[in-house]
Amino acid sequence: MLETITPRSASPFPLPELYSRVERHIPRIEWPLLAEDIAAILKLKREKNAVILAHNYQTPDIFHTVGDIVGDSLALAREAARTDADVIVLAGVHFMAETAKLLNPGKTVLIPDTRAGCSLAESITAADVRLMRARYPGVPIVTYVNTSAAVKAESDICCTSGNAKKIVEGLGVPKVIMIPDEYLALNIAAQTHVEIIAWKGHCEVHERFTPEDIRSLRESHPGVVVLAHPECPPDVVAEADFAGSTAAMADYVGTKRPPRVVLLTECSMSDNVALQYPDLEFVRPCNLCPHMKRITLKNIRHALETMTHEVTVAPEIAGRARLAVERMLAIS
Repeated sequence: MLETITPRSASPFPLPELYSRVERHIPRIEWPLLAEDIAAILKLKREKNAVILAHNYQTPDIFHTVGDIVGDSLALAREAARTDADVIVLAGVHFMAETAKLLNPGKTVLIPDTRAGCSLAESITAADVRLMRARYPGVPIVTYVNTSAAVKAESDICCTSGNAKKIVEGLGVPKVIMIPDEYLALNIAAQTHVEIIAWKGHCEVHERFTPEDIRSLRESHPGVVVLAHPECPPDVVAEADFAGSTAAMADYVGTKRPPRVVLLTECSMSDNVALQYPDLEFVRPCNLCPHMKRITLKNIRHALETMTHEVTVAPEIAGRARLAVERMLAIS
């Protein structure tokens, strides 16, 4: 006698609304595995009154599904100061988590992987800043947010790539020290009459782009519009059609809508913007940030499950560093 086998009904496709945000980037067959972590993260956020701050360089599976506050360093700094969550998970790198802690001293700030660092932040120390101040007495020190809290504490005011010119000119002085990104400092110096003394720190993502890369892109992709981050070398910025922060690049794409565009910055930035504008062609020569890529859905989930790794800033550093950040936010 033959046994009749009734086939099992297929499991419902998980989190279809969230998948619709990333379906052009993530194959359908891979989604169920990602959705398991995403569903767990969403549940944990509700239970623990937690928010996730996701930088523009995070992969689309993080940026477009679990990130509550997304954007560039300035946007994250602003929103970190406003959140009423009890727990902040920083999907980014360590200096960003420190900044969130500076602006939320009473909240728990977590970073999913303590190895998520930054070549710029590692290029300068608090002792270096003190030496710069001794060498140039009376000259204000403008410090890029891509630095440790200890470096911020030795500074007068912070800046981001998006507000650096405004900060430098807003001080009303003829000369400033701008640390640690040499290329950002040189690119801002080309736009202002303020004399800028630079430090020789570089971003390992942006310093690798060259003018030859741009010329090759124009030959192989006629009509391409080239957008460059101001952490790129000045000769790269000079060859580009537009230079600006990650937020400024995204705004340019949204308002100008170039049919064919390339973003000279971290790879996931292009991926995230491309998902918002499916009718535009994004050319993809880019460089990966190995530190940003240490953050994953799995370790975000683990961070919320175990409340690790908590980021703290020593009190003797926090007050002075917070003042430098708050001065920036007051001007921006």
